[in-house]
Amino acid sequence: MKTVYLLTGPPGSGKTSLIKQAVVMMKGRAGGFYTEEIRSRGVRQGFRLVTLDGDSAILAHVDIRSRQRVSRYGVDIMSLERVGVTALHRAAEHGDLVIVDEIGKMELFSASFRETVARIIGSGKKVLGTIMLAANPWADAIKRQEPVNLIWVTRANHNQVLREIQDWLTHE
Repeated sequence: MKTVYLLTGPPGSGKTSLIKQAVVMMKGRAGGFYTEEIRSRGVRQGFRLVTLDGDSAILAHVDIRSRQRVSRYGVDIMSLERVGVTALHRAAEHGDLVIVDEIGKMELFSASFRETVARIIGSGKKVLGTIMLAANPWADAIKRQEPVNLIWVTRANHNQVLREIQDWLTHE
């Protein structure tokens, strides 16, 4: 059985919603982080990392000045490493399931993030995450690894994917 489930698909397809539903199913036995939008007056201003143990940090924002940029957002690599990578280490050591939402352009600026994700994926630990749809040499190599089950998510197959995740989480 595959130990890593990575969800991919277009923005707004429900990938993070599926991650959050899986976290509820795990009843405290999952660790890691998910990403949520920061909005002001209905306009997206950035992205926040939220760990499953209650920490959070701004990952990217229109007001962040950084050499690492994705579109109009400056990326805060130090916050990603301090909060996100630390949460992944804790989850790999103590959790039954490691959540990584997401493996995307912003996160891939960090060598520490890439190394941590690669190590966890190769560890045999159960991992549920999201991964960028766009082509990227590093992300594409992760998608092809033996323990990875890559799942395409759309609004139409959301419930089917949720059932598949539930089955995977409840069977060893």
